[in-house]
Amino acid sequence: MSESRSILVVSHTGRADSIEAAANVISQLRESGIHPVLIDDERIELARSGADLTGVSTFDEATASELELVMVLGGDGTILRAAELVRDRAVPLLGVNLGHVGFLAELERDDLGSAVQRVVDRDYAVEERMTLTVTVTVGGEVVYSTWALNEATVEKASRERMLELVVQVDQRPLVSFGADGVVISTPTGSTAYNFSAGGPVIWPTVEAITLVPLSAHALFAKPIVVAPDCTLAIDVLGRSDGIGVLWCDGRRTYDLEPGSRVNAERSAEPVLLARLHDSPFTDRLVRKFHLPVSGWRGPAA
Repeated sequence: MSESRSILVVSHTGRADSIEAAANVISQLRESGIHPVLIDDERIELARSGADLTGVSTFDEATASELELVMVLGGDGTILRAAELVRDRAVPLLGVNLGHVGFLAELERDDLGSAVQRVVDRDYAVEERMTLTVTVTVGGEVVYSTWALNEATVEKASRERMLELVVQVDQRPLVSFGADGVVISTPTGSTAYNFSAGGPVIWPTVEAITLVPLSAHALFAKPIVVAPDCTLAIDVLGRSDGIGVLWCDGRRTYDLEPGSRVNAERSAEPVLLARLHDSPFTDRLVRKFHLPVSGWRGPAA
């Protein structure tokens, strides 16, 4: 009996090029004897486009347990959505960038055909990316729990208001200030919101957690980098002008009343990313951000 293989295809079906790419991937997987799987909403959109969905299953508990890989067609937002779908399962994600920067993606659209063949041949490596466990407590009681691959942010809910916050590292107070909020980031997320807010870029092989204040009214409001086993906590003080909002990866949100505490620490469950190329992270930075490297004389002898 031949081996049964299942691959979930996740795409940004709000774009015509993504729908076309998904249809092509499904066709190539099916021709190679691999069982394609789609989430229900995307299956409906692809059916409307006229794609041939013969033999394609719908993503559910049964099909999820059999997945070998997730192929993600889109930008970083689509990859984050796919990571959420398989959070409770050790299934690697392979991203093909159809968006703008697409920092989490392994390939660009032009490489799609060869990428599918590499998947068929199981010619890929898998690397772990650190994630965060994020909880909200009020009066010592946990009222909300979630996770983040890129970042957890505490932000003000109203444009005209400010949050009064206290930053704590390993149960010791570090600094308090009024601010628009803070960003707590993993190395993977260091090139996302953390980067835009003025935080450092962290190489994926460096295990660390960063915290960047957002428009803080304080003399000491610089980004900090702590060890991966540290626990960061952000207290929303009672004297804050309004409520705050917790966002994780821009997808999961929770309102923070004054008196709330947001705790962030390393999760025991990483996200798995499939890699087809062993290129240096430096090259990825240069390519994705179009960094000027003119004048480079080559590697040292």
